[in-house]
Amino acid sequence: MKNLISLIIISMTALVINPVYGAEGKSHVPGVFAGVTHVDGETDLTWGLEYEYKINSTWGVGVSYEDLPNGHEGDGVSVKVANLFYHPDSNWRIGVGYGEEKIGGYKPKTNSLYRLVGSYDFHLGDFGIAPTLAIDFIDSGEDALVLGVAIVRPF
Repeated sequence: MKNLISLIIISMTALVINPVYGAEGKSHVPGVFAGVTHVDGETDLTWGLEYEYKINSTWGVGVSYEDLPNGHEGDGVSVKVANLFYHPDSNWRIGVGYGEEKIGGYKPKTNSLYRLVGSYDFHLGDFGIAPTLAIDFIDSGEDALVLGVAIVRPF
């Protein structure tokens, strides 16, 4: 948890050092994600990979994969989501997505989910640091709150 807090503080500090990384015209935006997911009174460490293809400066499509090794009381959870993103400017990214969560353990199961996601990208040279907040509406009737930081490298 201390590492997550440190990442968030570093990304907020980036407000002061906000040179543009020149992502204009760069269509591919891969990234890594670290954070926490809170669902049903349980908070678990979450890591993930993400990719966005920017159609133009306003719209993008992407995929996300997240892993919660200790999620669902230690059974492990993986989440896969396909997203549509809207970029009102070069920093903000707002998206909606559809995907699934797969719960491991003795009796594995898969649930569908809808996602709302928002992030703000701080530009640092060729990289971006993006504090991210997502809400998953899972068809099992639960809602999950995902909070973390993504580090992206457009090309």
